[in-house]
Amino acid sequence: MPNQSSYSVTFIILSLVLISCFLMNISLGSVAIPLKGIFAAFTGGEIDKETWRITILSIRLPKAIAAILVGFGLSLSGLLMQTLFRNPLSGPFVLGLSSGASLGVALLIMGASVFGGFLGTLLLSSYSLVIAASIGSFLVLLTVMAVSYRVKDTMSILIIGLMFGSITGAIVSVLTYFSDADELKQFMMWTLGSLGNLDAQELSILTFLVVLGIGLSVWAIKSLDAFLLGENYARSLGVNINKSRLLVIIATSLMAGSCTAFVGPIAFIGLAVPHITRLFFNTTNHRILVPSVCLIGGILMLVCDSIAQVPFSEITLPINAITSIIGAPVVIWLLVRKRKMIF
Repeated sequence: MPNQSSYSVTFIILSLVLISCFLMNISLGSVAIPLKGIFAAFTGGEIDKETWRITILSIRLPKAIAAILVGFGLSLSGLLMQTLFRNPLSGPFVLGLSSGASLGVALLIMGASVFGGFLGTLLLSSYSLVIAASIGSFLVLLTVMAVSYRVKDTMSILIIGLMFGSITGAIVSVLTYFSDADELKQFMMWTLGSLGNLDAQELSILTFLVVLGIGLSVWAIKSLDAFLLGENYARSLGVNINKSRLLVIIATSLMAGSCTAFVGPIAFIGLAVPHITRLFFNTTNHRILVPSVCLIGGILMLVCDSIAQVPFSEITLPINAITSIIGAPVVIWLLVRKRKMIF
């Protein structure tokens, strides 16, 4: 088993790769900007073209930061859910948070013409989609938290979360059936995801919520290690199952719910990155998994976003499609190569 020093070296390497991907993401785009221009924009020095400074600071830098935050939040949320339910197919949206956010946005976009009034007014707000997605996720969270107090079996919570997803999906389907082409297009554009629409205030809120979720996850590391051995064993170690389970659910909701609200539902990252991390590190110790999952998730999101913005072209592909197209084959290849999965 690798010792602590080897893990420290690996974390340093991953951090350097993350920084490199961060700079690459800012550099690439319809116009390539050299590293010298990026450092000049950051430090306020002389730059070859003043438009580069505006492009970097106003467009590419916020998008790169959003990619890192989303990679951190969704990857760690996936790890928490896979550990809590001891199910390798669990992801950050297994509790129905993404479905709740989708329902909120669907009601806003496709229900505005049906209900009118308040929804029609809210649609004019620049924060309308974020507010609608947040309310949808929050209502699902409240329901799941209420259920977690009454249900003792963790697997029952998983099933209930899936049922919430089915119910909200059915309502969205009904709204879709009665919507016109413009409303359908607007809703579909939201489901494709976008990292480039956040202003400074939205980015600050997203940063606060993701960092808070990471802090709660670090606080729950001991409980997470115990959950892997079963709830009965965790109780024998003195772990309060209900409080620990609620803490994990809240942390997941903060990270996955905020990421979905601000950038849309991003597929693959939360489900696959924990598996990629376990295959690389060959451990189930959450003191190792929590920081490494965040680093690998951030790296993968930056790489996918760099590909999605199609360097040297005006074309920008949907980030939601790229994460699955690029990521899924990587996971398949790793699983076939390793021939086993640590869980």
